Amino acid sequence: MGGSEGVAAQDQSAVRAETTKTRRERVVPYSAATGVLLSDYLAHRAAISRARGPLFLSESRRNHGRPLSLWTWSKVVRRLALAADLPRFSTHTTRHLCLTDLARMGWELHAIASFAGHSSTESTLTYIHLSGRDLAEKLNRGMQQIHSWRVDMLTRASEAVTE
Repeated sequence: MGGSEGVAAQDQSAVRAETTKTRRERVVPYSAATGVLLSDYLAHRAAISRARGPLFLSESRRNHGRPLSLWTWSKVVRRLALAADLPRFSTHTTRHLCLTDLARMGWELHAIASFAGHSSTESTLTYIHLSGRDLAEKLNRGMQQIHSWRVDMLTRASEAVTE
């Protein structure tokens, strides 16, 4: 999802229901910068094969033009993560980050679950990773609202008594 200072332009792509684990179509948002990379890859992919189907294709001599298996894709991502010194990065990291960002923006849990294609909010909770700082900020905002409400109520009660 978006990246630098200010508001980043956003695009999205639909993932067909028949290709998802839950058999529900979902929307995948991505940043303008990712859109440029995707466009470049699609041009490269067309040089490998013009056949419709899976997005990522093998360029190996043995499997040239064939879809990458989940196992191969996981190995590629793992290799990139280690090269970038991000040993905990996985194929699901960006999904976790997106859902966590939605929680940070104040989305309701049910809305996040629906966006993610989850039938249960319990599944969604495994994806959301709020830090202690996130939770403390949310508590502080909530307490400020409660404090303001209490001051207002006490002020009204005091005014009513003096009238």
